[in-house]
Amino acid sequence: MKTLLAAVALSAAPALAMPSEIHAEYRLTNNGLTIGHVEESFVRRGDTYKISSVSRAEGLLKMLYDEQITMESAGRIVDGNLQPLTFMERRVKDPKRGVNAVFDWEQGVLQSQSTKGETSLVPLPRETQDRISMMYQFMNMPTQKGTFTILMSNGRKVEHYSYRMVDEVRIKTPAGEFDTFHFERVTYNPKESRAEVWLAKERDNFPVKVVFDDPRGLRLEQDLVAIQSR
Repeated sequence: MKTLLAAVALSAAPALAMPSEIHAEYRLTNNGLTIGHVEESFVRRGDTYKISSVSRAEGLLKMLYDEQITMESAGRIVDGNLQPLTFMERRVKDPKRGVNAVFDWEQGVLQSQSTKGETSLVPLPRETQDRISMMYQFMNMPTQKGTFTILMSNGRKVEHYSYRMVDEVRIKTPAGEFDTFHFERVTYNPKESRAEVWLAKERDNFPVKVVFDDPRGLRLEQDLVAIQSR
């Protein structure tokens, strides 16, 4: 099994050029019912980048649990790939779940700090992405077939996520129709969450649809509503 960047290096297909700015909006639904809204921005300046993602509850969920989740990732671009240096997550209603993380690549250590001030050190494998840089790293991937692995950190630990290409399909979103590469997470345990992502070919492999299936039965769909890039 190949890691993500190893697969990129071995592939004959060239990586795609990364846009300098992206502003995107997504709609979150559960069983067809809108429950939230996501606004994201990606900015590249030279060999550095910054990503911001703000999720807000809407509709019935807002009445029951009016939450806002903010995530930020900042880092550098090395050999055409994103390399996080810092990651932050904040929750308005549940601040105890917030986290700050520093990616110390020289020492090979992830430094994690909770909002309570508790700190921990976790081994940091090469090529690790954070929760939001992982989705933007897809823009740097050539078309892949077979199974490959992405290393992802939530700011507290590092986990392995295996993906495989399912097919190439045209899908309809609130932002329009897109020809996409369809990937799904490969799971090996029924307790693992499933995930699918559709990357728009004409939008630099940007994710235009993401579906999460929780083993407890919760299905969350994230569909692109609007996008601007340059």
